[in-house]
Amino acid sequence: MAVREVTIGSRVGLHARPAALFVQAATAAGVPVKISKGDKGPVDARSMLGVLGLGARNGDSVTLEVEGETADAVLDSLVALLEQDLDEPAAADA
Repeated sequence: MAVREVTIGSRVGLHARPAALFVQAATAAGVPVKISKGDKGPVDARSMLGVLGLGARNGDSVTLEVEGETADAVLDSLVALLEQDLDEPAAADA
């Protein structure tokens, strides 16, 4: 299992559009992905309700855990996504 900590870059945190984009990316990864924040979690990163329930805000640190042979590549991709401001139209279209 690979583990990495990342700071949320979206100015509204992980809710609504940013959370949906993250959940879609975690689902598309095809391997188990967990996300936690402090003492909350870990929750399945493919669950919109689980991700929203963390209440992650801009500047908060979250921990990602990924299992599987492609764990490091998946982590790289998800970390890069979470570090962006996903509310910016250009970031969401990328």
